[in-house]
Amino acid sequence: MRAAPWYQPPMTTSWRLDAEAQIGRGVTARRFRLDNGLGLITAVDHRAPIVALQTWYRVGSRHERPGATGMAHLFEHLMFGSTDSLPPGEFDRLVERTGGESNAATWVDWTYYRLSLPARDLALGIRLESGRMQHLVLEPTPVEAERDVVTNERRERVEDDVDGWLDEQLMAHAFTEHPYRWPTIGWMEDIRGLSLPDIRAFYRTWYAPNNATLVCVGEFDEAAVLDLVASSYGAIAPAVLPEVPRIREPEQSRERVMRAPKPIATDRLLAGYKAPGQDDADWATLEIIATLLAGCPSARLYRRLVIEREAASSVDAQLTPFRDPSLLRLAVTASRGHTADEIVAEIDRELAAMAAEPPHHAEVEKAKAIAETDFWTSLVDVDGKAEAIGHYETALGDFRKVNAIAERLAAVTDDDVARCVRSYLRTERRTVVIAEPESGRRDDDQDDDD
Repeated sequence: MRAAPWYQPPMTTSWRLDAEAQIGRGVTARRFRLDNGLGLITAVDHRAPIVALQTWYRVGSRHERPGATGMAHLFEHLMFGSTDSLPPGEFDRLVERTGGESNAATWVDWTYYRLSLPARDLALGIRLESGRMQHLVLEPTPVEAERDVVTNERRERVEDDVDGWLDEQLMAHAFTEHPYRWPTIGWMEDIRGLSLPDIRAFYRTWYAPNNATLVCVGEFDEAAVLDLVASSYGAIAPAVLPEVPRIREPEQSRERVMRAPKPIATDRLLAGYKAPGQDDADWATLEIIATLLAGCPSARLYRRLVIEREAASSVDAQLTPFRDPSLLRLAVTASRGHTADEIVAEIDRELAAMAAEPPHHAEVEKAKAIAETDFWTSLVDVDGKAEAIGHYETALGDFRKVNAIAERLAAVTDDDVARCVRSYLRTERRTVVIAEPESGRRDDDQDDDD
C-alpha cells in the first residue's frame, strides 16, 4: 500500500500532528498524538514490503525504587504472556505464523517491544500490541514462571559471568545516589521479593497510552495506520503518572577502586569515567574519543596494549547513551604475565598525551569517519530506523535529536578532543573494578577455561 505524500487526519480520529523531520535520507518521520496521550511516529519506507512496529514505554530501571529493583525487566518477560483474549504462548505463535519476529529490551531509561512483520500483517501487530497494553493477565502462576526465568538469567549473566559482574559492580560503585547505580536486571533478593500487588500496580501505572510511543517504519498506508491505531488505542484511559525526581549524582572527587578474586586466568578490568548525558554537546566528542582509544586496530589503546606491548588480549571503549550523565567505559583483558595495575598505568599515559597535545588531524578524521559510518549504518533498515526514533523520542524527549547527534559527530575538532580528555577523563572522576585470578590461578601454564 502506498500512502499519499501527506495526510491530514480527519478530526474524528482525535489525532494531532506535532512534529515532522527527515530521518536519514529519503524517509520522513511524523509524530502524531491521540487525546489520551499516546504518541505515534510514522516513517513510510517503500523499499521493501516489511514493517517495523515498536512500542516504547518511558519506564526503565531508573524508575524503580530500592528494594524493588528489576521490575521493569520482569515486565519485558511478562508482556509476552497471556491476555484476556490470548492464551499463553499465542502472541509469539501468531507472529511466527506471519514469518515475522518479536523481541523486547529494557535499559535504564526505557523499555521497548519490537515486531518485525510483513507489511500485510501490520494490522495484526497493532491488535497484539494494544491488547497487551491493556489486557495482560497477571496471575500467580505465569508471574512465578517468569520470575524463575529472570532469576536464572541473572545467575547465568551476572553471578556466573565475570564480565556481567564487572559491569554491575562498576555502576554500583560509580553512582552513589542516582538510580543508575542498581542493575537493570535487578538485585536477586529484590527479584525474588517483588509482590503480586506491586507488579500489578507497576503495570497499571507505566503501561499506559500517555507513557508510550508507537513507532511504525516501513511499507504502509499512513492514513490507514492512523485509523487502525486510533480504533485500537483511542478508548484506553491514560494513567496518572508519578513525578520522576531528577536526581543529580554528586561530583566525584577521588578515584574509586575495587578488586575481587574470580575463577579466571588473567586480570580483567572495567574503568568508568564520569561523562555527560547523550543530549550534552560534549557527548559526541567523547564518542569520538572512545573511537580514538579502541574503535579499530590502529586506535591508540588497542595499538599500545594489544599490538605493541602485548599486555592485553582485548580492549574496548564504550560511551553509554543515557539520558542523564553516565560513563565512558574502558574494558581490558590482560595477557598472561601482565596485571591490571600495569594496564591502568598505560591508560593514564595515553590519556595524558592526548590531553597535552591534540591528536593529529588525520587521526581524528579517521575516528570521525568510523563513528559516523557506525551511526548511519544503524539507520539502514527499518528496524534500525525505528529503534533510533524510539530511543531519541523516549530517552531524550524528541526523535528529531537523532539528526543533532549526526551533526555533532561531524563537527568534532582536534581541540575538542584534547579539551574533553582534560575535562572528563581524569583520575579523580574514575571508578575501576578489577577481577583478579583466584589464589594459585595466575599461572602461565594454566589453560584459560573461562
